[in-house]
Amino acid sequence: MATTLARIARKSLTTSTAFSLKRHFGTEAVAAAIASTKSITPSADRVKWDYRGQRKIIPLGQWLPKIAVDAYVAPNVVLAGQVTVYDGASVWNGAVLRGDLNKITVGFCSNVQERCVLHAAWNSPTGLPAETSIERYVTIGAYSLLRSCTIEPECIIGQHSILMEGSLVETHSILEAGSVVPPGRRIPTGELWAGNPAKFVRTLTHEETLEIPKLAVAINDLSKTYFTEFLPYSTVYLEVEKLKNKLGINV
Repeated sequence: MATTLARIARKSLTTSTAFSLKRHFGTEAVAAAIASTKSITPSADRVKWDYRGQRKIIPLGQWLPKIAVDAYVAPNVVLAGQVTVYDGASVWNGAVLRGDLNKITVGFCSNVQERCVLHAAWNSPTGLPAETSIERYVTIGAYSLLRSCTIEPECIIGQHSILMEGSLVETHSILEAGSVVPPGRRIPTGELWAGNPAKFVRTLTHEETLEIPKLAVAINDLSKTYFTEFLPYSTVYLEVEKLKNKLGINV
């Protein structure tokens, strides 16, 4: 019985000693961390910018993206290098236009919808123009990929479509969703194509061709409602005033 009591006493003494040591050293570590934090003094000439935000305009060398006054470009769109967005055009949320190797143009009243990726190669293996050109009244469906292709006026590119280098979509044409246009492929005017690779389906009717520019105009009208977020009567001006006061800018 005495031996058992002695064993229990030694065990309790060891546990209490370990707990007290752990508590002591833990308190010292916390105190040292607080002291080191207080000793750090930020530089007086350091500007406190928040770099977590995504850059909308990315100049590359001498090339600066150009956006028309009445063109709508969503806040989280990326425009890099030789990109031109013309009057009445709209580029929607999450789209990326990389003009780092060649030119990318979005024509009058055309729209590039959500999560599209537009790129241009140095040159085209087909000998056709390597720049990515979107003419007027063109609708590019969401999640599409365009690389060094040419889309003539009044066309519709369906969602999740892929247009490879040197491909050409002639005026009054429609490409169905999920279509893949191989390099150098030409889609003649007034036709409906679909599939992977894209193949001829049928000829468009006159009524269908008249609806193509109407869709582009409707999306352009929709984009105008988004401009209200950037006008003085919205709440954005409050953030601008807060930033000016923080940086000490008097304008």
